[in-house]
Amino acid sequence: MAQFKDRVVLVTGASGNLGSAVVRAFADAGARLALIDRQPERLAALFPESGQQPERFLAENVDLTNEAAVTAVVQKIVDRFGRIDVLVHTVGGFFSGPPLHETPLDKLDFMLTLNAKTTFITNQAVLQKMVPQGSGKIINIAARPAFQGNKNMSAYSAAKAAVLRLTESAAAEVKGHGINVNAIIPGTIDTPQNREAMPNADPSGWVTPESLAGVILFLASDAARDIHGAAVPVYGRS
Repeated sequence: MAQFKDRVVLVTGASGNLGSAVVRAFADAGARLALIDRQPERLAALFPESGQQPERFLAENVDLTNEAAVTAVVQKIVDRFGRIDVLVHTVGGFFSGPPLHETPLDKLDFMLTLNAKTTFITNQAVLQKMVPQGSGKIINIAARPAFQGNKNMSAYSAAKAAVLRLTESAAAEVKGHGINVNAIIPGTIDTPQNREAMPNADPSGWVTPESLAGVILFLASDAARDIHGAAVPVYGRS
């Protein structure tokens, strides 16, 4: 993974289970990292080096639903590092509740905002820098219900389907500019939260954040230069 030496990687949701695994993987591969999260104290605890190596790390607390704030932080990253080579957008959320006819409208708004709107805003702001530089990789995170809606997941399924359609459209628009936009589709992720929520499940077949990070590094690499608009399933045995 030496090919990531000094490349500039922006990771949203950098303190999360997946985000932190992605940060570690790119850091080990020599990248310079911009870490975006709403929990700066958790970022500082997870990555103490981020406050000690300003030449390699930039950590920011940003509301990704705020277009102006995202545009400003993307410019700050470019001012610091000169460019953005990779965006990994891990921010999103899950909601499983009542059937569609009993689901409050605010739950749909929340799912669309957290999953689709943040994807649109971050992809747009970063692409505005990548298109002029003529290169870049973007990896978004969708979910299996994006392919087929499940019972009691209408709002979540719709939001993750929107993430896939945004990914496919962006990929078609910018592939001529040397930019790859793709998504991964995780299976059940082996996290403390999922183990607590499903105490009777067997997590041995779940996919680990580190495994997902490995796939993300591949999609961000030169080896994936011919992959555009893909939805890559990473299900483990779940």
